Amino acid sequence: MNDLIIDNLSGLVIRGGIYYGVSGESREEVMSNIIGNLSADLLPSRKNETLLQAIMEREALMSTGIEDGVALPHPRTPMLEDGEEPFVAIAFLLHSVDWGTPDGSKVHTIFLIVSKSPKQHLDAFSKITFLCQQKEFFSLLSARAPNNKIIAAIEEAEKDWGADG
Repeated sequence: MNDLIIDNLSGLVIRGGIYYGVSGESREEVMSNIIGNLSADLLPSRKNETLLQAIMEREALMSTGIEDGVALPHPRTPMLEDGEEPFVAIAFLLHSVDWGTPDGSKVHTIFLIVSKSPKQHLDAFSKITFLCQQKEFFSLLSARAPNNKIIAAIEEAEKDWGADG
């Protein structure tokens, strides 16, 4: 089961959680609030500021906003230590925020990616990007669907992706 959680996007999201009504007027406020919601089991509170700083440094290089109101913030380099597990947290914002997306859309949905390796990061990033381009999945995000529906949609996509999830 632990390998499944580490290797599959659905497991990463189950671990990271889905958060609704996250407030903030700027990228930094939004990210601070998302990180503040994370369980201490995921990220010891002493690392909250380090993660926020790493994400904001990455944002300063280039926005992680993709399009259609979605952003995929992440640190530039993996920052997890032994015993800390990777995760993806999904956050639905209370108010859309300017994120510097290529299409000019304001961001309403965040996928925070925290991984152990560049390969794991790229795998999660590519799967999220693919899912967000699928009309049915995007409609779940737009509707701020319940956790179980979002997880079920990711699990269904993983079946199509094959055994490597």
